[in-house]
Amino acid sequence: MAEKQKRMLQIGSERIAVPAIAVGCMRISGKTKEELDRFVHTAMDCGLNYFDHADIYGGGRCEELFGEVLAGNGSIRREDMILQSKCGIRKGFYDFSTGYILEAADGILRRLRTDYLDVLLLHRPDALMEPEEVAEAFERLYAAGKVRAFGVSNQRPAQMELLKRCVKQPLIVNQLQFSLPVSGMIANGVEVNMDSPGAADRDGSVLAYCRLNGVTVQAWSPFQMPNGKGTFLGAEEYGELNRALRELAERYGTTPTVIAAAWILRHPAQMQVVTGTAREERLQEIETAQTIRLTREEWYRLYLAAGHPLP
Repeated sequence: MAEKQKRMLQIGSERIAVPAIAVGCMRISGKTKEELDRFVHTAMDCGLNYFDHADIYGGGRCEELFGEVLAGNGSIRREDMILQSKCGIRKGFYDFSTGYILEAADGILRRLRTDYLDVLLLHRPDALMEPEEVAEAFERLYAAGKVRAFGVSNQRPAQMELLKRCVKQPLIVNQLQFSLPVSGMIANGVEVNMDSPGAADRDGSVLAYCRLNGVTVQAWSPFQMPNGKGTFLGAEEYGELNRALRELAERYGTTPTVIAAAWILRHPAQMQVVTGTAREERLQEIETAQTIRLTREEWYRLYLAAGHPLP
């Protein structure tokens, strides 16, 4: 079996190899403690020790339940995990003020029952963001040892540059929606100077920016269609794509899900795929994408089958 892919992240003073697959914990709130214990053990047994949370997932219950499992399980050590969470979304508005970031971070730590987060992301852009306030919050969290590294989600390059004007710590992650059908940030780099729909630059060339600045793109909703319409896997409107996925899955002795994840991992930006499943068997399935490297021809075949033209 091919060696599993890794990604390198600068977390605090250390450059750490982390899995190319991150375990998204958005859907774990309905599990019992025993069920989640099995899920976490399955992830760790697969080498998936990077867990992605957010304070709004399950109204905080996802973090709370995960913390209960972590605190009550002597066989899993906190130091063997990379814990990431996000803050900034409140009911009806976004809030990147100093006070709220500090309050939110303390709440995350309390629910996860840990003394520190490895990575804290700003969740979505706050139109009223003042970079000085974010910088103050980050500095206090970092100095207190509560957060080791920082990042953002769904931000354009100019927004990240605005933050970097004041924030001392590097922004190591930008979490962005990305899948075969939701891949405008690749299409606008392929259809440059064309009048086709894919040529529209809706994100400020964020993919190129992240590559230039050593920011890891974390792909969320990696199996979803645009506009939250559900998964494209097996969907009638993506018949050609699903046929191509099935054919490649047969070639590699795997599943269309794995090939769809491998397509993301094949990009030289060295992205991480953030899973959204709470099922152990599906997590084990997706994890195997780390061992598959599609050829250039196979990658472009899927890109075209997803509806993207080549000029």
